[in-house]
Amino acid sequence: MPTRREGRTVRLLRCGDGSGRDVNAVRSSAASLATLAQEAKSCTRCPLYRNATQTVFGEGPADAKLMVVGEQPGDQEDIAGRPFVGPAGRVLDRALAEAGIDRTQVYVTNAVKHFKNEPRGKRRLHRKPTRSEVEVCKVWLLQEVAVVRPALVLAMGVTAAEALAGRPMTISRERGRALVFPDGQRGMVTVHPSSILRVPDEAARHQAYAGLVKDLKVALKTLQAV
Repeated sequence: MPTRREGRTVRLLRCGDGSGRDVNAVRSSAASLATLAQEAKSCTRCPLYRNATQTVFGEGPADAKLMVVGEQPGDQEDIAGRPFVGPAGRVLDRALAEAGIDRTQVYVTNAVKHFKNEPRGKRRLHRKPTRSEVEVCKVWLLQEVAVVRPALVLAMGVTAAEALAGRPMTISRERGRALVFPDGQRGMVTVHPSSILRVPDEAARHQAYAGLVKDLKVALKTLQAV
């Protein structure tokens, strides 16, 4: 994962350079992810597929050291079939770049794979998934984590954090700290980029964004120490 530190490009360990995963293992992981994505396309385990255009599975390198997990796809993600391509995704891209992290080297996904929405005229309004919906969909997320085996999983927002931690979470209290999720996976939590977009005051919005960048820099330091 190319990163930038003190004006220089730093490359974190990846496949074939001492990271412990050879090329064949990564190819196998990529094939496993492709199989999972194909299986998820026909998922009807909860009712959310009924109002969604399609399943939006995760994407990124099969040997990514950093996995970023959000809540669910939004309207634009639902149409495109890719995670984090809408307004929140653009905030994430900018924050990752400012933190020195190349998004193309990050595996990005969501706790819920279908867009939960309420049709309102020509619009589709975002609705937060219930705990039961998150729990049902967690089977896909946990398999993604197991296949990619990232050095760090960054959960953005309370839905993703609780899905991974398996307990109630308060982002303001837990953010930026080293966590260990029940499966032994090293993790961190931060705010979801969409929450920054909802801040009405410009100064407060700038502060919230700076907090996200700060958390991403902490994540980068954690990865560099692994």
